[in-house]
Amino acid sequence: MGSTEESTRESHYSKPLGIRFLEYIKRTTLSFRTHQTIVLVLTFFAYASYHATRKTTSIVKSVLDPASSSISLTFFPFKTQKLSWVLGDGWAPFNGSDGTALLGEIDLAFLSFYALGMYFSGQLGDRMDLRKFLTVGMIGTGIFTATFGFGYWLNIHSFYYYLIVQMFAGLFQSTGWPSVVSVVGKWFGKRKRGLIMGIWNAHTSVGNISGSLIASAMLQYGWGWSFVVPGLLIAVIGLGVFLFLPVSPESVGANREESESESPKKGGEGVTLAEPLLTSEQGLENDKAVGFIQAWRIPGVAPFAFCLFFAKLVAYTFLYWLPFYISHTAIDGEYLSSQTAGNLSTLFDVGGVVGGILAGHISDRLDARAITAASFMYCAIPALYLYRSYGHISLTINIILMLITGVFVNGPYALITTAVSTDLGTHSSLKGSSRALATVTAIIDGTGSVGAAIGPLLTGYISAKSWSAVFTMLMGAAMVAGLLLTRLIVAEVRAKIELSRSRDGSTLRPPAVPVEV
Repeated sequence: MGSTEESTRESHYSKPLGIRFLEYIKRTTLSFRTHQTIVLVLTFFAYASYHATRKTTSIVKSVLDPASSSISLTFFPFKTQKLSWVLGDGWAPFNGSDGTALLGEIDLAFLSFYALGMYFSGQLGDRMDLRKFLTVGMIGTGIFTATFGFGYWLNIHSFYYYLIVQMFAGLFQSTGWPSVVSVVGKWFGKRKRGLIMGIWNAHTSVGNISGSLIASAMLQYGWGWSFVVPGLLIAVIGLGVFLFLPVSPESVGANREESESESPKKGGEGVTLAEPLLTSEQGLENDKAVGFIQAWRIPGVAPFAFCLFFAKLVAYTFLYWLPFYISHTAIDGEYLSSQTAGNLSTLFDVGGVVGGILAGHISDRLDARAITAASFMYCAIPALYLYRSYGHISLTINIILMLITGVFVNGPYALITTAVSTDLGTHSSLKGSSRALATVTAIIDGTGSVGAAIGPLLTGYISAKSWSAVFTMLMGAAMVAGLLLTRLIVAEVRAKIELSRSRDGSTLRPPAVPVEV
């Protein structure tokens, strides 16, 4: 009787084939903690592979448009001939006088369709099987990333070929972020959310670093390989996601109570890592997707979304143009090759890993997401100024300033796209809806991606006249990003003052004396 009831219950589950295979080998069901580990590892590498494919364009730019004497810095104008020798002759149509602008338009096409697709991906992600949705997105991304590289062997010099390929690549890329955040949000609880998601969000920088290293290493065999290899990598990881990713505890019948009983609690602590983020106060009655307009009305969504607009404008300008900027900047009187510049640019992402973890930890300790994000954005302003003004003096100074800039630029970006999005996706105003997280995440990151599209585009045009103007634009964007959170900062400060007063009042108030009646 019991076994029949258990088999009936398991028939409602949609366990991935890989999970079934692991359970067959172990001769027992996987524990809740094992499922959590699988989720963390798979989503980490899945989104790292998204960023690895996204990073390739910035590495190859210096090869597609090498000379650009008008773009190179004026510190050492007599080095222009040497610069062309280091980088090669380029690839039409990007090696002409308007090559930099064309590359900016390629970035705009990718990021515009990425931002547009993000809004639809959030809605679809809350209504579809996230495992299949993510798999399709990853394989599609791999196909179009490789297709861009095929232009090298097919000797394609049509600008519109590369433009259209990047449009489709942007659409498929938009499936990644809402999906992975929603899956992680369903498996992990609220305690130390900022720190945990800050560490997990290192996948962004790990993907950028690995993408830079792979693309740089492949350049010697032809720039097409810089796209094909990352494209194959994300497709393979996508198959792993299809085979092994459990999208929620309910989908695989994981026993959350088992994990809670195994997790020791500190005194007075009522929340464990196993407690779900997406709890429903009304059971399954409220298990329906949240509308797009309703998600925008959640308190805090709009300010953080527009803040991320400017934060990603800064971050993505570095993502797409930093290797190009380094290769066109005479550092200590010497120009670096495309491969060396690509490898050096990874240090910005190393700083980003530190910044993401630091921002998450500080926001957990202070219980103040807006204060932390704004503080980092304000600190990014002097960091950007110092990197532009003194980064060319020596390689050591360039590395130190690049690391510091990465900390302050990527810290708030990581915090808002992870912990803040999850906080807002499980806001009390949703009344327990368990299917809002992907939509809220998509709104915030989609709005940020509009800024991510505009930044690199403007850089393509502005850099032709002055890189100093580009850095002025970035510093202004960082300032606006911080100012947009002012109202939330005031609310957080006010709440902390009231909490402090209430605590002081409770300690000063004498204990109540029971009165006998």
